[in-house]
Amino acid sequence: MSALNTAAQQRTRIRRDLDVVIVGAGFAGLYMLHRMRSLGLSALLFEAGSGVGGTWFWNRYPGARCDVDSLEYSYSFSDDLQQEWSWTERFATQPEIMKYLNHVADRFELRQDIRFDTSVTAAIYDETAQRWQVGTDKGDALSARFCIMATGCLSAARPPAIPGLDSFAGDIYYTSEWPHDSIDVTGKRVAVIGTGSSGIQVVPMLAAQASHLHVMQRTPNFSIPARNSQTDPVREKAWKQDYPQKRQQARETTAGILYDYNDTAALSVPEAQRQADFDARWRKGGVNFIRTYCDIMLDKKANDTAADFVRAKIREIVRDPKIAAALLPHDHPIGAKRICVDTDYFATFNRDNVTLVDIRSAPITEITKTAVKTTQGSYEIDCLVLATGFDAVTGALAKIDIRGRAGCKLVDKWAEGPRSYLGLMSAGFPNFFTITGPGSPSILTNVVVSIEQHVAWIAEAIAHLDANGFASMEADAAAEDSWVAHVGEVAHRTLFVYANSWYMGANIPGKPRVFLPYAGGFNAYRRKCEAVVAAGYDGFILLPRQNAHIAVARHAAAQG
Repeated sequence: MSALNTAAQQRTRIRRDLDVVIVGAGFAGLYMLHRMRSLGLSALLFEAGSGVGGTWFWNRYPGARCDVDSLEYSYSFSDDLQQEWSWTERFATQPEIMKYLNHVADRFELRQDIRFDTSVTAAIYDETAQRWQVGTDKGDALSARFCIMATGCLSAARPPAIPGLDSFAGDIYYTSEWPHDSIDVTGKRVAVIGTGSSGIQVVPMLAAQASHLHVMQRTPNFSIPARNSQTDPVREKAWKQDYPQKRQQARETTAGILYDYNDTAALSVPEAQRQADFDARWRKGGVNFIRTYCDIMLDKKANDTAADFVRAKIREIVRDPKIAAALLPHDHPIGAKRICVDTDYFATFNRDNVTLVDIRSAPITEITKTAVKTTQGSYEIDCLVLATGFDAVTGALAKIDIRGRAGCKLVDKWAEGPRSYLGLMSAGFPNFFTITGPGSPSILTNVVVSIEQHVAWIAEAIAHLDANGFASMEADAAAEDSWVAHVGEVAHRTLFVYANSWYMGANIPGKPRVFLPYAGGFNAYRRKCEAVVAAGYDGFILLPRQNAHIAVARHAAAQG
């Protein structure tokens, strides 16, 4: 046990009343804490890790890198911060993102109100006092007016249920909880299970070290070259001179990112032009590829043109036709699962020390002390890497005992799928906010843009309550029902619902198949949130303070 963890366990248990408890010290939690302080509110933030960073604290596997341009994957709330920070690469690595977030924590002196190595285990609403009673795994007991979940969309790791996993005698590493110490697999036989985003990023890195690498693939994925590069100082200077306008332009887009959007339909142009357009995007690199035409995520025939192009590129890159064929995705529209961005992923399968193992046609049967066994063979290994993903969006919330009015458990209310209004609040859970929660654009956008929009909305709502004598607010059940229906309707206008993706919860056995984010675009969503506020927080129930005083008095009288 590290000295840091020992110190955390030995610290005095916290027992106090606060205005706000925040859970999670990633991009969302840090900014939320900063905003609460600016309102003069007392706030504490609890973080399970030993440092800031959220998902970037845990996901530190080799090759971990953002797929949004660094100049955009950053805070906009402080122009001084924007001007003083310089990114070294177009797509920042995990270490650089961590350096940035540690800089933010220090620059705004946030650490003094963060309790690290501490997990919130319960948040229970006291209807009489109109306060949240919050408990942690360190025995802390707090009372807060507001409880804000900044737990992140990709923070609850999904361990695989493979027979014999515990019996493996070699080293096991999860990409979602990678050791902080340097890991060297030089000369070792390694297996990677999982070929989603983290698997696609880590495979080329491990292949360069391992004596042999077995890539265990169940589902082939579409991936676009990153074409990463060093930050262009001329481009950076231009952005810094025009940051306010750039940020506003991004907020007016569907993804909150300044992609090269195209209003043209794919099938409205000749095939030769289409191929040239796709090729230009491919050469530029990044997720921007999916924006080549406006209807790729709306029309299957349009989508097929993009998917066919990428499949042809995979065949060009991978020299062995049989291996190339096994790497071709055919079971979902391109973009319906989170499209990946890679550096030499497909080229890695041209290496003599890399073997692709198709575990869809030959499933894993067990893991022994020394091998991964499938229905068609056994693969002796020294090291196992599990890139098996997350219980996305709702998983981190489900780990906490959250109870609202009348003791209603959030997990029970969400048993058939999450129910929230705007992804911000859930009916029956007063003063309980979720940043980038289910039913908001979140994971379909530059999530930092979505985070800033949510944090600002929540901060302004709390300021409105205090300025106007309100004790609490919560989502109205009818408004929530309407929004949930709208989120579902919009999703079904797209091709997203035609994939067994973590967007749909399909990677978690027993999880309801519900499209988790809002697919209507960040710009439309932001306008909806603004309209709700302009209409006096339409769809929310605001209770005045005197109601709280009456309730407390009645409770005291009943107690004699």
